[in-house]
Amino acid sequence: MYPFSYTKVPDVRAAIAAGQRGGRFVAGGTTLVDLMRETVERPEALVDIGALPLRGITNAGNGVLRIGALVRMAEAAADPRVRAFYPVISQALELSASAQLRNMATIGGNIMQRTRCTYFRDVTANCNKRTPGSGCAALGGFNRTHAILGGSDQCVATHPSDVAVVFSALDANVRLHGPDGERTVPFADFFLQPGTTPDREHAVQRGELITAVEIPAHPRPMRSGYLKVRDRQSYEFALTSAAVALHIQGGVIRAAKVAAGGVGTVPWKLPAVERHLVGKRPSAALWTEAAQLAAEGARPLAHNRFKVELLKRTVERQLRVVGGTR
Repeated sequence: MYPFSYTKVPDVRAAIAAGQRGGRFVAGGTTLVDLMRETVERPEALVDIGALPLRGITNAGNGVLRIGALVRMAEAAADPRVRAFYPVISQALELSASAQLRNMATIGGNIMQRTRCTYFRDVTANCNKRTPGSGCAALGGFNRTHAILGGSDQCVATHPSDVAVVFSALDANVRLHGPDGERTVPFADFFLQPGTTPDREHAVQRGELITAVEIPAHPRPMRSGYLKVRDRQSYEFALTSAAVALHIQGGVIRAAKVAAGGVGTVPWKLPAVERHLVGKRPSAALWTEAAQLAAEGARPLAHNRFKVELLKRTVERQLRVVGGTR
C-alpha cells in the first residue's frame, strides 16, 4: 500500500472542498481499501465522510423515498418502508456480500463500487479501465463472467452492484452535491458505458458527493422481487440477475419495471421487455415472450455465450414469481 493522507471532515462543505483538491471519499471502505491493498487504486488523500448527516431513510414528498448515501446496506434492507413498498430493494441487498460487509458498506459506496473483473484487479494485466490505452486482457482471455451487453473493444467488465440493478429498474435518481450546488442525475444517465473511455465510469464530477438515492412514486399495488443467479449461494457476484416490479390492476399489467445485472457494463434496463408487458394480462406465455427480448443486442464473448440464454431464463423466472401464473 502506498502512502496517503487521511482527513475526517465535519460537514458536506468541507467534504466537497477536500474532494476538489483530489481527495477520495471513503465511508465503509469495503471496496476502496481492498483496491488500495492490491495497489489497483493509489489515492494520495482519503477523505472520511462517515460523520456526515446522510444516513436517514425518509419520505421526500410526492411519494418519493429518499435513502441517504451513508445508510448501511443492512439498515436499508431492514427498513420497514423499504420492505413494505419495495421488497425488491431488500432482497437485492440481502443477496449482496456477507452480513459483516452489509453492516459496514453504504448505499452510496455500493453503487460506486468498481468492477470485479480479475484483469482489472491484477496490476500485471492490461486493463484500459485501470490504465487507459494499455488494452483489455479480458477480450482475448478468460471472459466467462464478463458483459454481453454494453461492451466495446476497450472494455467488457460488468458492473457488480445488485442494488444498482434495482435502482435502475425503478428509475431512481442520484442526488449529488458539489462545488456548483446540488443536482439530480437519473440512474439511466449516472453510469457510463465504456465506449472509448472505460476509465470514466459515472457522471460524478470532481468534488461532487453523493448525498442520496431517490425512488420516485410508483403506482400501487406494486409487486416486486430480485433474482440472482450465481455459481454458489454464498458471497458471490451475479452471472445474471433480474429486478422486476409489476403493477397489476383489474387483471392487466398497468406498469412494468425490469432490469438485469451480471450481463452489462452498467446495470441494464430492459425497456423492450417492459413495453411488451404493459397492457397485457399475466400468463405463462406472456412471461416467455417478454423474456425473449431481454438479450436484444447481446454480443457474447468466447466463454460467456451461455449468458444469452441464461439471461432470458432468469428474466422469465422472475416474471413468473412476481407476476404469478408460474
